[in-house]
Amino acid sequence: MKEGLIKAAMLIVAALAAAASSPSRAQEMDGKALFLKNCAACHQASGKGIPGAFPALAGNSFVQGKSSEVASVLLKGRGGMPDFSDSLSDRDIATVLTFVRSNWGNKADGLKADDVSALRATLGLDPFGNSVMSNKH
Repeated sequence: MKEGLIKAAMLIVAALAAAASSPSRAQEMDGKALFLKNCAACHQASGKGIPGAFPALAGNSFVQGKSSEVASVLLKGRGGMPDFSDSLSDRDIATVLTFVRSNWGNKADGLKADDVSALRATLGLDPFGNSVMSNKH
């Protein structure tokens, strides 16, 4: 009986360790949820956008390019796209961009919250949470 409890405890510990060492699945799910909530209305759930109105993110060379340039668009906006600097945390921006840069045939490295925080500072933007919340979206 005691041996069975020890084996069960070891299996639970192993499962938790595997889940902790593989955040990509959880991050992918979070990234997808963030994308659907904040981006899909324009860029579509498929990432194919709306021709002539909203660019496709699927197979987009800019999206797969330099991560700081892609993150800058979310932090500052561009063209008709609003900025998300006041409405998404650095973690959320990194998570959604990691999702976008690795789905629909895109094959680019993800970002970390620290990358976005550093970029925010470089761009002279207030740290997330220090700004008055806006009603941009």
